[in-house]
Amino acid sequence: MASVQDPCSFASSSKCTTKHLNLSYHVDFERRVLKGKVALTVEVLEDRCSTVTLDTRDLTIFSATANGQSAKFNMGPEHSFLGTPLEITLPFELSRGQQVIVEVAYETAPKATALQWLTPDQTAGKKQPYLFSQCQAIHCRTMIPCQDTPSVKHSYYAQVSVPQELVAVMSAIRDGQAPDPEDSSRLVYRFRQPVAMPSYLIAIVVGALESREIGPRSLVWSEKEFVDKAAFEFSETENMLKTAESLVGPYVWGQYDILVLPPSFPYGGMENPCLTFATPTLLAGDRSLSNVIAHEISHSWTGNLVTNKTWEHFWLNEGHTVYLERMIGRSMESEQFRQFKAMGGWKELQESVKTFGADNPLTNLVPSLQDVNPDDAFSSVPYEKGFALLYHLEELLGGPVVFMGFVKSYIQMFAYGSATTEEWKAYLFTYFQDKVDVLNKVDWNAWMHTPGMPPVKPQYDTTMADSCIALCSKWTKAGEADLGGFTAADLTTLSSHQVIEFLSLLLQEEPLPLTHVKRMQEAYDFNSCINAEIRARWLRLCVKSRWEEAVPKALQMATEQGRMKFTRPLFREVYNFDKFRDEAVRMFKTHRAAMHPVMVDLLSKDLKVDLTSC
Repeated sequence: MASVQDPCSFASSSKCTTKHLNLSYHVDFERRVLKGKVALTVEVLEDRCSTVTLDTRDLTIFSATANGQSAKFNMGPEHSFLGTPLEITLPFELSRGQQVIVEVAYETAPKATALQWLTPDQTAGKKQPYLFSQCQAIHCRTMIPCQDTPSVKHSYYAQVSVPQELVAVMSAIRDGQAPDPEDSSRLVYRFRQPVAMPSYLIAIVVGALESREIGPRSLVWSEKEFVDKAAFEFSETENMLKTAESLVGPYVWGQYDILVLPPSFPYGGMENPCLTFATPTLLAGDRSLSNVIAHEISHSWTGNLVTNKTWEHFWLNEGHTVYLERMIGRSMESEQFRQFKAMGGWKELQESVKTFGADNPLTNLVPSLQDVNPDDAFSSVPYEKGFALLYHLEELLGGPVVFMGFVKSYIQMFAYGSATTEEWKAYLFTYFQDKVDVLNKVDWNAWMHTPGMPPVKPQYDTTMADSCIALCSKWTKAGEADLGGFTAADLTTLSSHQVIEFLSLLLQEEPLPLTHVKRMQEAYDFNSCINAEIRARWLRLCVKSRWEEAVPKALQMATEQGRMKFTRPLFREVYNFDKFRDEAVRMFKTHRAAMHPVMVDLLSKDLKVDLTSC
């Protein structure tokens, strides 16, 4: 597969490539640092190689060696979000195909963007501190000097020393534990990940964790306050795994555990191998909302096994994962359910395009990330524009069974490697060589390299959406005299998915009169709903209609959990309510310390807050 330059990495990945990492950590909660050593087994890709360049950001480097010999190192100029290249000069020259073990001793910074350190007060148990990492997209370099690009994949082994009252888990197979020989008050946990994977999938969690078995190859982990609830919530995990295997082949990672994180985790889930991270906002006592887990399970093939070569091709990870997630939904529920979820995804895409602006190049399916922080490009575009393209191709090429055959073959072709859009497209044309005339009619430039909505709007089956559309229409057309006709019975035949759809449809309309949202609360009592997907949309709807009593509730939800999907839109909605703009900014500044670093960065841009002055 062709070498490509990654605009988000300084690493010399065309000169050499990491095959294995051996990692050793001492977790220091008091200083909020990881003191570490990493030994990288590096294979040289060209003759006369005498330097290795790694990505770092905010790391203190103590020493470097190459095959045990002392090596000189130099830190390059610092970049605002890419960090600092670490150039290690080898004490010898290597030829193509040779390997060298480069060891670096270092320490992370308390402000490392990959790591969130929580005080006991910020946890459910209130007694022990907590640490978790989030390396996607380019944050691994703040906790490991590495080739921090998804074009490089490697196995890893790790040993983590933590206080003995805490438990460590990683995105790897657990390999035992033992007392720390250097400190009897600590334990060393060991982990091995034999399957090659990119650096952004390295993950670590340390806290007062417990686990419960939820399947023959699955545990759920969390603080004890949530663990039993989580075990109930994710009891369908093995069924989902088996369904995915029936669609795309064997699950290669061995263990599939789920870890429910504290509320400040900024994503719905994160597909770390062997240990999916999940937001606690999923614990709503409603197992029908487990599509997040179906999504993360799907990543075991699309993203983890086959990976986008650079973040410009992020849609290869996410578009295929959404496609596979919805195929799991099709197998476990129905084709109408898949169509219904696809309709909801189209609305999320419309909202992202509206937020960015229809001319914004970050709404391209394949954006340029030259001098762009990939975190700033994060949206539903790669997910839903990517899915829409795959669904469009499915319709052109013979339907879901035929196209699923291509997806499975694509995964087998690129398994254990990384791909670009061009490589994916070339394989698509090879696989469907008898339908090249059909593929040539696709407006590839409009799909891939043009901002805004896709050139084709799919026609989805509206069976499950019709009742949502009808109820939305009834509310938008209702006059004052009609409001008494709405009752709790309106929702009795709707699933939680359909209630979410109903509220999403209303959010796309002009704001409802204040009398209407007040009546909706009387009839449906959304304020008492604990389903986060429903609650977030409801509170946005209230604020959009300028219901002042809803503003504290919206800001409470925006700050009591840190999932970007909810927190950013809620803050933006309050910020757009002129009377409460200053309150939105004040609440952000008040709660900033408890937020994840990625959330702080993005929310400061949403609210136009200069972080250097506060």
